[in-house]
Amino acid sequence: MGTQDPGNMGTGVPASEQISCAKEDPQVYCPEETGGTKDVQVTDCKSPEDSRPQKETDCCNPEDSGQLMVSYEGKAMGYQVPPFGWRICLAHEFTEKRKPFQANNVSLSNMIKHIGMGLRYLQWWYRKTQVEKKTPFIDMINSVPLRQIYGCPLGGIGGGTITRGWRGQFCRWQLNPGMYQHRTVIADQFTVCLRREGQTVYQQVLSLERPSVLRSWNWGLCGYFAFYHALYPRAWTVYQLPGQNVTLTCRQITPILPHDYQDSSLPVGVFVWDVENEGDEALDVSIMFSMRNGLGGGDDAPGGLWNEPFCLERSGETVRGLLLHHPTLPNPYTMAVAARVTAATTVTHITAFDPDSTGQQVWQDLLQDGQLDSPTGQSTPTQKGVGIAGAVCVSSKLRPRGQCRLEFSLAWDMPRIMFGAKGQVHYRRYTRFFGQDGDAAPALSHYALCRYTEWEERISAWQSPVLDDRSLPAWYKSALFNELYFLADGGTVWLEVLEDSLPEELGRNMCHLHPTLRDYGRFGYLEGTGCWWIVSSFPSLHTYLEDLTRRRYLMSGVMAPVKRRNVIPHDIGDPDDEPWLRVNAYLIHDTADWKDLNLKFVLQVYRDYYLTGDQNFLKDMWPVCLAVMESEMKFDKDHDGLIENGGYADQTYDGWVTTGPSAYCGGLWLAAVAVMVQMAALCGAQDIQDKFSSILSRGQEAYERLLWNGRYYNYDSSSRPQSRSVMSDQCAGQWFLKACGLGEGDTEVFPTQHVVRALQTVFELNVQAFAGGAMGAVNGMQPHGVPDKSSVQSDEVWVGVVYGLAATMIQEGLTWEGFQTAEGCYRTVWERLGLAFQTPEAYCQQRVFRSLAYMRPLSIWAMQLALQQQQHKKASWPKVEQGTGLRTGPMFGPKEAMANLSPE
Repeated sequence: MGTQDPGNMGTGVPASEQISCAKEDPQVYCPEETGGTKDVQVTDCKSPEDSRPQKETDCCNPEDSGQLMVSYEGKAMGYQVPPFGWRICLAHEFTEKRKPFQANNVSLSNMIKHIGMGLRYLQWWYRKTQVEKKTPFIDMINSVPLRQIYGCPLGGIGGGTITRGWRGQFCRWQLNPGMYQHRTVIADQFTVCLRREGQTVYQQVLSLERPSVLRSWNWGLCGYFAFYHALYPRAWTVYQLPGQNVTLTCRQITPILPHDYQDSSLPVGVFVWDVENEGDEALDVSIMFSMRNGLGGGDDAPGGLWNEPFCLERSGETVRGLLLHHPTLPNPYTMAVAARVTAATTVTHITAFDPDSTGQQVWQDLLQDGQLDSPTGQSTPTQKGVGIAGAVCVSSKLRPRGQCRLEFSLAWDMPRIMFGAKGQVHYRRYTRFFGQDGDAAPALSHYALCRYTEWEERISAWQSPVLDDRSLPAWYKSALFNELYFLADGGTVWLEVLEDSLPEELGRNMCHLHPTLRDYGRFGYLEGTGCWWIVSSFPSLHTYLEDLTRRRYLMSGVMAPVKRRNVIPHDIGDPDDEPWLRVNAYLIHDTADWKDLNLKFVLQVYRDYYLTGDQNFLKDMWPVCLAVMESEMKFDKDHDGLIENGGYADQTYDGWVTTGPSAYCGGLWLAAVAVMVQMAALCGAQDIQDKFSSILSRGQEAYERLLWNGRYYNYDSSSRPQSRSVMSDQCAGQWFLKACGLGEGDTEVFPTQHVVRALQTVFELNVQAFAGGAMGAVNGMQPHGVPDKSSVQSDEVWVGVVYGLAATMIQEGLTWEGFQTAEGCYRTVWERLGLAFQTPEAYCQQRVFRSLAYMRPLSIWAMQLALQQQQHKKASWPKVEQGTGLRTGPMFGPKEAMANLSPE
């Protein structure tokens, strides 16, 4: 247990920059007024460099966790902590400190190319921030800085999230939809108190921080005897209390439950503390959960915040806690800190204290008898600029060699929301089940504390098939589930659709979708740039809409409409404006001319049909797919069945110029045409089927003739030197086809030999020849093994693209190569760069990353789909294509493949 270091008092230095424990002789912490306590022993905590005892076994295989657990000096493994997940010692320090990509990271040659865009961006940024007083959706001037602290977020899908970092700090808040506040709130802490024979012997804030406020509290936990373990949507923190023969295991649970459209929407989290007494003396143990009302920023400044205790008894279960009312407009909310009352526990509280004071009153209250005073009645509303916090404490007796459980919940009720434009009122999904009046926090707390055991059973049942599969590597199990954090923490909103707010188009063109939209509402999450990506229940509704308001696009400087008819919007709007009503917040390019958005929509429609078997969905989407494909055909200017890029960055690689037919867009085009053939057959449209079959035949011939060079598909067909670059994403079309159950046999579009050879070339050059094969696949590589630096994106690694590439390799039987490729990416992000639970869109080989907390890495689930498709074909595999000698499917699972296949 670390002691207060007078030299650090008042500095406010965060734990991420200050983790060393005190190395002086053991000291005794003697409060001025201890009442019925005796001296509280503070044990010395030396760093591993001073004294590193030999451990019999490591708590985590270094091969699975990199160097993240090297600093751990404890022996405790925690209570029922699973073997798989992301595990890190609280004393770990990431040595590599990268910076976000900014304008000064652009090379001189690329800066010259984009000088016009840079000037237009600066004008737009100034107008957005200084005139409109809004948050720019792409902020290259004030990028979110690197903080290597984040852990599993709390909260279900669409109700807002609160992130508790791996060192225990509450540090990232997304309560207002899509708007993040990266702020560590010092008062939000768990504190442990141990008493023997009626006297307090140990009291410690379970935090490595040494802040300038609440200085009467005992800060500076020694991180060498604690570790964090994340397997989303759960996380565990294990604290071995030095000298006390006590181990604490805090289990954090969020209700992310497949196929459950109620509980998965709830804005709640549960903390279950399992306390193990490994000594021969009985103990009284207390855990105090303190929480500030608000975040201590501008939203709190107007005052009027107040707290009150509550007690809710239902069905024989009692929950007690505090309500923290935060009435600040436009989105008022109530936070509830609560605990479950059992026959073995006592729940007490303190309604209000000043989180910016020394905190002596609260500390002494707990130190006195391991409980809080529990005053009745509500607190006085705060004055302007004054903060308020409260705390709930659970106490229990702990027999020798015994174990007890203390249960807390955190819930927040913000039922009515307005986006930045403050034009419309929306209701969150969970209000369907808990009401819209803003008084649901007690009921949410009670529900969470009574249901979490069921949630855990369902989470285990969902995850066990993967976790129990011995053929899958440990890092993959961690990556697969932990990348799902973005479903809830991606600026996600899930809203009710009121009868009077249904889109006009729904009444005319899609009235039959009315019941489904009413039942499931609207759903969206943020792209890393800050605008909501299309994942609403019905993105097709926006295809028919148009917004002819003209604006200037930053890259070209051209004036063009915001949204044209019969093209897929890039996004459904800026959360600081009015999403759904005003789409396409992205304005670097006019995405109506992008070559890949429409194609990906068509491919995703068929993929979703393939995975769900929902024929009604396919029929609903059929006219939309027809419309967007007709719009796309204008890009085939020479009518050879293959679209051409326009000589600028007219696709999702929006900084990488593409000219003429290209591997990436051309491949997506052919794949989309192929699924249109399938959809036409399913919808009984023979004439349309014949039309797209003819386009497909001509396009295949042109694609192979213009782009295949014997080893891979050229980046594009221009005369520029970089046209022969090896693009890691060149087989994206084949990836989609295989995910749709197509792309082989009678539905083959790209020759299997060419696909496999191209993937092997990508593995040899983009993976193995880049950064020693340990960082995933670089986007572009020149044929002689040097990264393509012709653009700001060609020498980046895109995490989501790497996972998609790995899935494509698995689909084509290159399982070992696929797992090697993806592993480099995971270990770079999660173990080397410290970017856990904020996976970026991109990073370079050195120095920088770009766009933290991006949606694309969810594509790791494409690897799982590819593996499942393998399993379904296992009975008939391996088989050999006649005359080719190429295996069309994997002979082994990942583990066996690694042992039996070579990169060649």
